[in-house]
Formats: sequence, structure tokens, C-alpha cells
Amino acid sequence: MYGRSELRPGVEHARPLQPREHSLSINTLELIDWRVHLDDWRENRKVQRLWEGDKSLWTNSDEDRWMGWLDIVDQQLADTTHLTALRDDIAQAGFTDALLLGMGGSSMCPEVLARTFGDQPGFPKLHVLDSTDPSQIRTFEDKVDLDHTVFIVASKSGSTLEPDILRAYFYERAGQAGDRFIAITDPGSKLEATAKADGYRKILYGLPSIGGRYSALSNFGMTAGAVAGLDVVGILERAREMAQSCRSSDPTGNPGVELGLFLGAMANGGRNKLTLLTSPGLQAVGAWLEQLIAESTGKQDKAIIPVDLESVGDADDYDDDRVFAVMQLAGEDAPEPPPDHPAAKIVCNSPLDIGQEFFRWEVATAVAGSVMGINPFDQPDVEASKIATRALTDEYESKGSLPAETPFHTEDGVELFADPEHVDMLIGADTLEEFLAAHLGLIGKGDYVALLAYVEMNADHERTLQSIRTAIRDQTRAATCLGFGPRFLHSTGQAYKGGPNQGVVIQITCDDSSNDLAVPGRSYSFGTVKAAQARGDFQVLAERDRRALRVHLHNVDEGLQRLEKIVAKWRGSISEPPA
Repeated sequence: MYGRSELRPGVEHARPLQPREHSLSINTLELIDWRVHLDDWRENRKVQRLWEGDKSLWTNSDEDRWMGWLDIVDQQLADTTHLTALRDDIAQAGFTDALLLGMGGSSMCPEVLARTFGDQPGFPKLHVLDSTDPSQIRTFEDKVDLDHTVFIVASKSGSTLEPDILRAYFYERAGQAGDRFIAITDPGSKLEATAKADGYRKILYGLPSIGGRYSALSNFGMTAGAVAGLDVVGILERAREMAQSCRSSDPTGNPGVELGLFLGAMANGGRNKLTLLTSPGLQAVGAWLEQLIAESTGKQDKAIIPVDLESVGDADDYDDDRVFAVMQLAGEDAPEPPPDHPAAKIVCNSPLDIGQEFFRWEVATAVAGSVMGINPFDQPDVEASKIATRALTDEYESKGSLPAETPFHTEDGVELFADPEHVDMLIGADTLEEFLAAHLGLIGKGDYVALLAYVEMNADHERTLQSIRTAIRDQTRAATCLGFGPRFLHSTGQAYKGGPNQGVVIQITCDDSSNDLAVPGRSYSFGTVKAAQARGDFQVLAERDRRALRVHLHNVDEGLQRLEKIVAKWRGSISEPPA
């Protein structure tokens, strides 16, 4: 529970709600009156209508087609033999590693499970690869024993670019041993046909009525857990307890609905930067929440922008567009949010409670979408980026190269690209330092900064980029986000393009020519795909009039360190954050 100290001027008192079932406590500080939504949902039977799949709760379009996630836990627990039999089969086969190849909703939950539970004795170590970066692919290939690895190819549509080319690469590297491959896909997909033709060890199916980001408790999430030897039945049982609580017709005390009403009201009131604070045992859940929340709410110039893994600052480091969510594992310490900001706190008794949190947050996100007046089950701007990428890869296949491009500034191995209208906004700058300073000078009140790095996701790169985002946050009080490409394209990328024009974007790309990998059966390489994804992403950002600057590094390690020094110098040259 959060105290009353140092409330924002004009606020007389805080109104903390007492913790209820499943340990949810909310401190609103009376900054935004969200209780009207509790009354609305109670008086208009909206909880019942949610469970009935009533599309009029949202935009009255096709939302009713995407409600299969509400009942998936009961369906899974009605017969768990497909999961337990797979677990036993994998254990008996003696695999040392399991490598899941997926993207977005097909990979985020398995990654959470792998990082939360770790290795289980007698079962393969679970790895999750969701990148087209050649260096990252090589790193994962070196992590596993290829001769004793089971590969899990996860793709709902069965035609998503990244898992398809990763499947082709590792199928060739594994000597085309189909009995070491497992497919998770919707019935009738291209991947299903491939798996049957190549003699895959197992095919597990998703439900067409469940979108990727709501699929954690379906086979897309639970298969990887079973392969890794986790207690998936226990995870599902905790989720069922939460589902039963989320059926309560009274929204007050309904753990998913109440959280969603709170978050939706905060977003409508201008507090749309949801900052996640976790204890160590639940840290991994933030990446999954990023996708669920950003891709579901970031559209029609609205969004809840999730802010994950931002370093914890002092009270003065945060502006009044923040709302906090604390997730704490019992027995661990979690950071406390500033006392003058609204916050929700969740305490989990066991890592198995991750199952209940998957369900709680799916309900909360759907409910927040209703409050915000958007469809939380589509992702139109993700599709726009895919289309732009596909056009570039098609051109490469027909012409042998991507379209030529010219930087507007080149300096010591660093090239800068931007839409001409954005270059005009950087008037007066002549050097790399000045251009970056001018770009960061565009940050205003209510904005956020997104660092979108198409580089290998490793500890050194993450440490440097975290340093950059902390310096920006501490100087400007703007919320900061860090995404590695291309994985964020299927996650927060929707909000950056379809949400409000509050983002100041720095896209970072790098050369891959010296470390590139060929894609079997294609004329292009993984480096070409990554370059096309970055350029397609940037193209859509520019079309949406986003304030975006692309920084291309010829040497990624030296370039990132140089950017870190430039931003640190920029911060030291400015005395006060913007009013």
C-alpha cells in the first residue's frame, strides 16, 4: 500500500483501495476520477457482456471474433495430455536444448517462462530466438548443441517472415531432421503443411479465435513450458483461479476488470506512460506486457505506452504523464513508485502465479481498450510495417539490391537519415553532436523517447543503450523506451506508429556485411531482411509524421559508445529540463 506523503499540489488526499483477492491494490491519489467507470460497468452489466464477447463494448466491429482467450484455460485443463505426453516424450529423448523460433505473441510468453523458471533437471534448456540479426542468430546457434536440440517453430499464421526463414535456416543446419522439429500453428496454415511434409515430431494447434498477444495460456505459450519440463498444469490452474475471479459481475474487486478500468481512465486523463516496476523474480514479464499493452491500445492516436526496465529514478525524474504498476514476488523487494503518482501493486505468492498474471493482464488490457474506445484485438500499423518490409524484400529479389539511399550527414563511420521535413526541423546543426542535440531538443512535455536498436540484443549493447535512455530521462523527465529490432515491430511498434504523436524516435542500425548469413532458398540474407525491416519501419514512422532520426553505425560497438558519450555531454550542457 502506498502512503500519502508529498501529494501533488491541489490534491487533498489519497484514496488507496484495500488489497483484495489476488493481491491487487490501487492508489489513485484522486488525481483522475475513475470510479465512474466502476459504476458504468456495474450498472450496464459490462462484465457479463465481456464474457459474452459483446463487440459493442469496443468499436462494434470484429472484436467478437477474437475472444477465444477467455475460455482457453478451461479447454486446456479439460485435457492436458497433449502437454504432459509431449513433456514425457522430450524428457525420454535426451535433448539438451530446445530452441523456439518465433516472433511476437509466439515468442514472448516462452521467453518469460524460460527466464522466470530457469532450467529444469532432466529437460532441455529453453532458448528463444526472435531476431533476424545475423550476429544474434550466430550467438544462439553457438549456445546450443545442434545434434541434441529440439526446434519449436511457432507461427499462428504459418507465414510470418521471421519464423519462416529461421525455420529454413535451422532445418538445414540440423541436417533436415524433421523428427527434431515441433510446430505450433493454426489449423490449415502453411506451416502445418510444411511440418507434415517434413515429418515433424509433433504439431500442436492454436485457436483461430485467439490473437497472438492473447495466446500465452494456449499452446503457443504452454508448449514451450512443457518441453522445458515446467509445471504447466500448475500454471494453468493458477490462471483458472484468476479467470473465475474475473467473472465477478461487480467490477469492484474483480482483479482484471478493476485494473483495466484504472489503466484506461488514467490513459484518458493523460497518464498514459505505464511504468513497470518489478522484483527480480518477475522481471521477465515486462517484455510480454509491453507487447500485450502497446499492440492492443496503440491506435487511433491513443495508447498506453508501456515503459519497461527503465532505471528507477527520483521523484523529480518523472513527469505527470506517468502511472506505475508494481509486480512483486513474495519474499523479494520491488522498487516503490514516487508517492505523488497513481499506481497499482500486485503481489504474487509463487512463480507459478505467472499464469494468473497472464490472464489478469489480458482482461485488464481488453477492459482498458473499452474505456479508451478502441479495438484491442487488431494491429493495423504492424501490418503497415510488414507491407513496407515485404515491398523492399521483393525488390531485392527482383533487382538484387535494396533501393539506394543517401544520408543527410556522414561523420566518422556514422550516417544520419531522416525524412526531409524532419531534417528541416534540425536547422542550424552541422555536426553529429549538434544533430543529435537538435533532435533531442524536440522532446516536449508529455513526450516519450524510443530507442529502437536493430543490433544484436546482448548485455553490452543493452547496458550502453540503458545508459543513454537514463541520461535522456533524467534530463527531460520524459518516459524512455528501449526496443531491439525486429522483435519490437511485433510489439511496441504498433503504439509508436498508431498511438499519439508523442514519440521522439532514435532508430539505430548497423552494418552486417562482415557477419551475414544466407537464408536457404532465398536470394536475400538475414542482414538484408533486417535492413528491409528497419527501413520499412522508418518509412511508416515518417508517413505518420513521427519525429524520427535514423543513426547508422558502421562499427556497432564503437558507434554505440560514441552515442553514449554524445548524449552524456548533451545532458551536461543543459542546466534544466523543459518546463
